[in-house]
Amino acid sequence: MSDAKTLRRTALWRRTLYFALVILSTLAASYLMADVLRANGFTPIEMAIFALFTISFAWISTSFWTATVGFLVRLIGRDPAGLDPTRPVDLTARTAIIMPIYNEDPDRVFAGLEATWRSLQGTGEDRHFDLFVLSDTRKPEIAAAEEAGWAALCRRVGGEGRIFYRRREDNTGRKAGNIADFLRQWGAAYDHMLVLDADSVMSGDTMVALSKLMQDNPGTGIIQTLPAPVNQETLFGRILQFGSRLYGPALASGLSWWQLGEGNYWGHNAIIRTGAFIEHCGLPVLSGKAPLGGEILSHDFVEAALMRRAGWQVWIVPELGGSFEELPPNSIDYAVRDRRWCQGNLQHLRLLPTRGLHPLSRLHLIMGVLGYVSSPLWLLLLTLSTIDILHQTVTGHSYFQPGYNLFPDWPVSKMAETISLFGVTIAILLLPKLYSLILTVADPALRRGFGGAGKLGASAFLELLFSMLLAPAMMLFHTHFVVATLMGRSVTWNAQARGERGLSFREALGRNGLHVALGLAWGALVLNVAPDFFWWLVPVITGLVLSVWLTVWTSRTDAGQAARRAGLFLTPEETDPPAELRRLAAAESEPTSDMDASDMDSREIMRVPPTRPSAIIEQSLTNWTPRGLKNGQRPAIEESWQS
Repeated sequence: MSDAKTLRRTALWRRTLYFALVILSTLAASYLMADVLRANGFTPIEMAIFALFTISFAWISTSFWTATVGFLVRLIGRDPAGLDPTRPVDLTARTAIIMPIYNEDPDRVFAGLEATWRSLQGTGEDRHFDLFVLSDTRKPEIAAAEEAGWAALCRRVGGEGRIFYRRREDNTGRKAGNIADFLRQWGAAYDHMLVLDADSVMSGDTMVALSKLMQDNPGTGIIQTLPAPVNQETLFGRILQFGSRLYGPALASGLSWWQLGEGNYWGHNAIIRTGAFIEHCGLPVLSGKAPLGGEILSHDFVEAALMRRAGWQVWIVPELGGSFEELPPNSIDYAVRDRRWCQGNLQHLRLLPTRGLHPLSRLHLIMGVLGYVSSPLWLLLLTLSTIDILHQTVTGHSYFQPGYNLFPDWPVSKMAETISLFGVTIAILLLPKLYSLILTVADPALRRGFGGAGKLGASAFLELLFSMLLAPAMMLFHTHFVVATLMGRSVTWNAQARGERGLSFREALGRNGLHVALGLAWGALVLNVAPDFFWWLVPVITGLVLSVWLTVWTSRTDAGQAARRAGLFLTPEETDPPAELRRLAAAESEPTSDMDASDMDSREIMRVPPTRPSAIIEQSLTNWTPRGLKNGQRPAIEESWQS
């Protein structure tokens, strides 16, 4: 039996088991909910509650069983059916490291690139890599600083002829268009491209391992790493960083276990086979106007689906460390980022009928949509449950139904079943966190990296509390995003907020003020009419009422620093920073743009006639004949989409 057949058989039994567990657990919980609701008659509102509960429980069940599988895989060590990054390979492939940027902080961009490139040089394999900074920046002053930063970086690391900068005159297609432009001009000169975001840092060992994995697995089109969040200073950022670092690995291992070669691509910190991408991953422009038409915003899921449709495998390799990213510093910037992702994911609904997509690719697109649509479904479930309870409280129980009744119809209590259902739901939500805690405590080095068992436990409890308080506000944010998108309100594409940004009370009130008002009105109504039900809503109402204060307080850097001094929300990358993050910190303390762009004409560092950076790239690639590309020949990718 061939390896491909073995992989298909493994995928079949794993997915059969996984989806059977999701379906059976959902059916069991739904049966219990139906038993509670039908005790005193099944009203139309209760039927709607039942349907919404079933959908919501199925959604959280997917995460639960993914984390359960990931926990077992991590206990074993690694998945034997996955890609093996430890296999010895003699690297011969050429890889382009590309970083698309758009109005970013040049000092941070080139500090991260310096840390990444120096780490790559330390492997002794850097001759197989070139680095491209692909700018879509619209602000002239930032663009000038980018050119100066690029020139200074080349001087500092000896990157002449190896590190290139190109700024497009227009940013058609945004990030996807930026990458497409690179591929048209220079993509065929490289076997692979390793895509980084502006805040990405990656170790040289990881970059070499990714290139070797692609070379060693010729049927693979994309390999996605699991980026670890780092360098957060605000309390919000530190809590988010802690939670992602603690709980992410088990979830990623679970995803890799049942997805295997039909995984997904998250848009950065991943390596891609350029030839396959050029041939198959050109993006369509959807008919109609934005937000659901026009250019696709969330291109990564679509590119993974197109790659798999063409027969290339897409893998997640969570065991491979040395991949880092940064997170938004506060809840408002976090929500703003989600606004763009929400519109992009809702566009994917129009791509579901596309011919030839793998079933798991369709599932990835659907799950991306559900990641945001689940919020209005949850809000509708809470709203209908409140209406149902208030109606029952006001009207009371009807002891005698219409017609002749010799005996009264006594109300049936299902309190035991209700408590059981509540307990099962809480367990489904909390057990994945417990899995990660067990894995961390069982690993002495990892446990020390999180500050020790005591600090780890305290941090996990506080993270859980914060997540509970944040969830209602995010529910309303996401509901607003979904409704606004469906009503035709499109988002503008701006640079993502990075760095440390505290929020004023006024700004938080402008974003969360309606949340507070809704929480107060909702709580007052239920407390006065159905006080017993009020206690079931306390977590939701509390999160809404405290949302302004929570937004302001967690955006503060001093609160984050106080938590660090107390040993809270520590991560291994903070307790014992890897060399790349230490280099990043050192480079940030000495801005890379220490040479003015006007000085470039007098430099001899590039060893080519003084000219614009884009022309320097052209000359460098013209002076040698790249493998698979004749002089002057450039690939085109526009015709690869056929729906």
